[in-house]
Amino acid sequence: MPTTYLTPGIYVEEVPSASKPIEGVSTSVAAFVGLAPGGPVNSATRISNWSQFARIYRDPNRPDGEDVPFMDGAYLAHSVYGFFNNGGTLAYVVRIGDDNGGAPKARASLPAAGDAAIEAFSVVAREDAQPVSIEITEEPPAGEGAEPTYAVKIAPASGPPEEFSGLTAKRGRGGLATKLNAQSKLITVEETESSLPEAQRVPVAGVYPLSSPSIERRKVKPAHFEGDVSRRRGLGGLAAVDEVTMVLMPDLMALAADNGNESQIRDLQGKLIAHCEATKDRMAILDPPPDLLPDEVLDWRMNTAGYDSKFATLYYPWIEVGNPLDDGKPLLVPPSGHMAGIWCRTDSTRGVHKAPANEVVLGVTASHSRSCTPSRER
Repeated sequence: MPTTYLTPGIYVEEVPSASKPIEGVSTSVAAFVGLAPGGPVNSATRISNWSQFARIYRDPNRPDGEDVPFMDGAYLAHSVYGFFNNGGTLAYVVRIGDDNGGAPKARASLPAAGDAAIEAFSVVAREDAQPVSIEITEEPPAGEGAEPTYAVKIAPASGPPEEFSGLTAKRGRGGLATKLNAQSKLITVEETESSLPEAQRVPVAGVYPLSSPSIERRKVKPAHFEGDVSRRRGLGGLAAVDEVTMVLMPDLMALAADNGNESQIRDLQGKLIAHCEATKDRMAILDPPPDLLPDEVLDWRMNTAGYDSKFATLYYPWIEVGNPLDDGKPLLVPPSGHMAGIWCRTDSTRGVHKAPANEVVLGVTASHSRSCTPSRER
């Protein structure tokens, strides 16, 4: 709307320039595709810190309270840790698995109060719902001799939690299984042990993460990584996530270690590059095969793999970190996750105009080429 001048005088009016400077675009949101011992399968889950990742993708076989997301022979957790440790602030994680045509439903086993070795209830996620955990707490007694009641809180991966109170161990309208099955939109509950007395059939109070069953690492196939765009699986599940600016597949190296076939690495990394070229708004951060000398990496990139794209970058060499599954002993891991964190750190501290070079890589004890062989049996 033009300015209206009501009285005579001198006025100063700023007119914006016809040409605006080109603004840099931040590269601060990474997407990881790989293997984890627990957590939702083929679902792009938004992660804002390491603690959240450890809680969602923890090993369900660990005792309650131990959030250990590391998996023997897999590199996803190491890469995500390196990402946040080096300045990363936001990531999406896609845990791949053998879904047999449909994503396996997350589940949790609730031990009985009378005998923790007995499963009192089995909690299963409803269709298209991936709750993170179910928390059971005992409520204060309503009065002397009153029947004990329990509160249940179901935390989803996103959105508000569901909360229920006044639940009992008895069957009927106020029973834990009956009420949750009738009112919860996230889970169903199956009473698996009916022979115990009602007082002992109540599950032990605590937090129980829901986890989908995973395939064995040695049974992973290239199709699990590639996924499907229409069904939102694997790499294809990231096509609809607009926030992503970097895409990583550190566990391609685990696939090559098990199958001894580097052609699968080249094929999947080529599809990763094609994914980034098609979206035109993200970069592929690639890892080289392990145990190579610098000139061998150059030959592999130029001649063997033949990568040539403005939407991809390759980092060398592999880096050494402490292995939490083996008393902190040295373990070689792909460098992509740590470098993605440095990209974020550089963007936030210096700006997107600064190349992420000559930066300190945090959480690394050494870097190695052929002098060490990356193997978990070291």
